[in-house]
Amino acid sequence: MDFDRLFALAEAGRRDYARAQPFAHAVLDGLFAPALLDPVLAEFPGRDAIDWRQFDDGTGRKLATRDEAQLGPRTLALLHQLNGSRFLHFLERLTGIAGLIPDPHFEGGGLHQIERGGFLKIHADFNRHATLALDRRLNVLVYLNHDWREEYGGHLELWSADMQRCARRVLPIYGRMVVFSTTDSSFHGHPEPLTCPPGWSRKSIALYYYTSGRPAAETSRPHSTLYQRRPGERIYSPGASWRSLVHRLFGRGASNGPDR
Repeated sequence: MDFDRLFALAEAGRRDYARAQPFAHAVLDGLFAPALLDPVLAEFPGRDAIDWRQFDDGTGRKLATRDEAQLGPRTLALLHQLNGSRFLHFLERLTGIAGLIPDPHFEGGGLHQIERGGFLKIHADFNRHATLALDRRLNVLVYLNHDWREEYGGHLELWSADMQRCARRVLPIYGRMVVFSTTDSSFHGHPEPLTCPPGWSRKSIALYYYTSGRPAAETSRPHSTLYQRRPGERIYSPGASWRSLVHRLFGRGASNGPDR
């Protein structure tokens, strides 16, 4: 990775990052050379190639893995570089968040794959690492989808804190990276089922970054994923408790499952 270029982009873009709506974020293209990403895509496992963790309920339908034993060597090399010191410096310069800590366990992250008909309802992410007891501050998503068209869907949607409007939709095209700050109101997802051709899937790499403590204005009790209703929408998960279901139908809901 060309870190001199990354650092220059961070300096040039940090003001726009902080001012972005509906919450601090950046959408960056062309950061990864094909020689870096193409081998990762070539290693990306199909549905039956590994033991994917499968999610399929009212909040989402997707495949995920963070098991390093199931990942190829070029994929591992990229993940470890994205967890490395120089990339952390780039993220700190871009976002203004100092003291970022990577997650060697890829909790909730790793490789994600959404097949035709899959989706992920709008949500805010869990705010504390279950084992490291650190505060989650930042998401990085890297998309691996060649020739992805608007009509296929799968846009990453960023919603306002009052859940009244989608402020931005991001097409998950090849090599695009999205960085955004994680708070209790950084609502995002891709809520509509994918309409890509049969046999295609929406592929991405997800990494999350932490700090020891966070600003007092952002502090809240530890929680899992907070699913949200869009105007006129209901969210139902067959495995949800009655209390969780009531929250999901009539207000902010806290999932007991992992972030996705």
